[in-house]
Amino acid sequence: MSQQEVRTKVEKLLENHAVGTMATIKGNKPHTRFMTFFHDNLKLYAATSKETDKIEEIEANPYTHILIGYGGDGYGDEYVDYQGKVSVNHSEDLKKKLWTEKMEPWFESPDDPNYIILEMEPIQVRLMTNQVGDEPKEVEL
Repeated sequence: MSQQEVRTKVEKLLENHAVGTMATIKGNKPHTRFMTFFHDNLKLYAATSKETDKIEEIEANPYTHILIGYGGDGYGDEYVDYQGKVSVNHSEDLKKKLWTEKMEPWFESPDDPNYIILEMEPIQVRLMTNQVGDEPKEVEL
């Protein structure tokens, strides 16, 4: 599979699967939660509250591991294995761009001071399958 084919498959998985798991470190142990992700090419974004545990965890260790795209249909499903470095993006334009009505139970509006955007800069991105003999395919960054 060519590098362009791998990248296209990864981008398609990111486009079609917004929910994935995001792991951080809490008390020197892994801490994983489901998150909704937005993407721009291979950069990921996630909305969250600045009052969550993950903010303290990211301040202590800004690295994350994300799994996204698994359809749950069984063995052989493709998914994205994503390692990245997290920062808080303070762009008001980005907050408005990513805002959806589905966020209203947690935030008053895109101007809510607790509403922040996590930005994940990719360090390693791999296309994974669960098929025997099919090795992970790394995206060249």
